[in-house]
Amino acid sequence: MFKDFKQFLLRGNVVDLAVGVVVGAAFTSVVNALVADLLTPFISTVANIPDLSHLVFTVHGSTFAYGHLLNALISFVLVASTVFFFVVKPINVLVSRSRRQPPADPTTKKCPECMSEIPIQAKRCSHCTQVIA
Repeated sequence: MFKDFKQFLLRGNVVDLAVGVVVGAAFTSVVNALVADLLTPFISTVANIPDLSHLVFTVHGSTFAYGHLLNALISFVLVASTVFFFVVKPINVLVSRSRRQPPADPTTKKCPECMSEIPIQAKRCSHCTQVIA
C-alpha cells in the first residue's frame, strides 16, 4: 500500500500541482506587496488620500474598512491578469499549434460529367457511368 501511495505522489500531475500551488502562493505575496507598497501609495497621491488601507466609513456605530477591500481587488486583478496573459494565453497557443494536423490526402474526386463524388482510383463514375481519364 505504501508503494502505491508513493507512486501516486510521484506521478507527474500531483508534483506539478504542488509546485504550482507553492509558486502561486509566493507570486501572490509578491503581488500583494507590490499593491500595498507601490500601487496603493501611487493611487493615494493621485487621489490625495494618504493611505487606501485606512479608508473606512461608519454606519450606526459599525465601521466598514473598504480600503482593505480596494487593496484586495487591485491584487486580484493583477494576479488574474498576470496568470491569464502569461500562463493561459501562451498555453492555449501551444495547444492549438500542437493540435494542427496537416491536411489529409484526398480520397475522392469529382466526376467531370455529373460532378458527384467518386473514389480517387475509380476509372468509371458509379452515378453516370462516364469513363474517367
